[in-house]
Amino acid sequence: MIGDNVWLDAFVRLLAVLGLAILVVLILTYVERKFVGRIQMRLGPMRTGPYGILQSIADTVKLVVKEDLRPATADRWVYELAPIAAFVPAFAVLVALPFTDSWGVRVLNLGLFYVVAVSALSVLGYIMAGWASDNKYALLGAMRSAAQLISYEIPVVLALLALAMVAGSLNLVKIVEAQGRVPFIVWQPLGFFIFMAGMLAETSRRPFDVPSAESEIVGGPWIEYSGIRWSILFAFTEYTTMFGLSVFGALIFLGGWNWPLGLELGWWWQLLLIFVKATSLIMVTLWMSATFPRLRIDQLMGFCWKLLLPMAFLQVFLNGLLLVYKWPDWTLLLTSGGALVFTAFLIYDATRVKAPVRATARGVTS
Repeated sequence: MIGDNVWLDAFVRLLAVLGLAILVVLILTYVERKFVGRIQMRLGPMRTGPYGILQSIADTVKLVVKEDLRPATADRWVYELAPIAAFVPAFAVLVALPFTDSWGVRVLNLGLFYVVAVSALSVLGYIMAGWASDNKYALLGAMRSAAQLISYEIPVVLALLALAMVAGSLNLVKIVEAQGRVPFIVWQPLGFFIFMAGMLAETSRRPFDVPSAESEIVGGPWIEYSGIRWSILFAFTEYTTMFGLSVFGALIFLGGWNWPLGLELGWWWQLLLIFVKATSLIMVTLWMSATFPRLRIDQLMGFCWKLLLPMAFLQVFLNGLLLVYKWPDWTLLLTSGGALVFTAFLIYDATRVKAPVRATARGVTS
């Protein structure tokens, strides 16, 4: 009887998280259009419902009833299973996230490791979609997705490893409790920067949207998809991943339900704090996506392997040094903040417009 109640409770929580994911997707599709429209001096959706608030419902109905087409030369089973293979890892991340200190589908002792490992599996769905579509643009987008997601996963894992060293645990609840009144974004600003870059790459947002790149490869891995399968592969997977990683970032970097009050709060206030912080990270992601231009594939890979990866290794080394010699906490901010400033200088130096070189009769001068 007790076992039945445990399974029933877990099933109800799972359904609640699934409903939350669907609701978040509907809300974010509308919010992004309005928010990006404001940045680009447009109104966004206005015709469907007051101020366009029913636009997401209209899009959902359209995608559900739209004809589902499949290329004649596509690999049928791989083609049809690809959207599921992409969405399931994005949803599985939500299963291990504690939304309060006592509410979540399942709190894992290795929750940090689980989220990192599972979130990386979504690339399998993109590769399946690109390969099975029998389309050169889809295959090129799939290869770009694999290269981007696998590459950016490495510095993100190292940044989270450095954070786990400071927290002394991989349990997400214990990581939140370890922050107290000072969130880890203060002690690990470089790690937070690397995490946000990885989050943009994971959701294929500008400047890391080379897997889809409409102006180059038309639509990427999902170019041959339509109707409900396209919505699962593109909208549901992307927005669910964005929401899950935002909640994850709020837990490990922004103090979760503890900061800024540091008090024993009821579950309602804890839930509100989590969603406010997650919404802030989502809005930052949308803002960056609407304002930054797309990187070239060589720039994207160089940014990861030549800058983020060495900086992530440096963060792990500095944290290990400080923890071994038991230096005070403020040295974490000093070292990580200094490394972040140095990273910003390198980015500025690499992107600034340099004076052109002009030729003279006696030689070449700048």
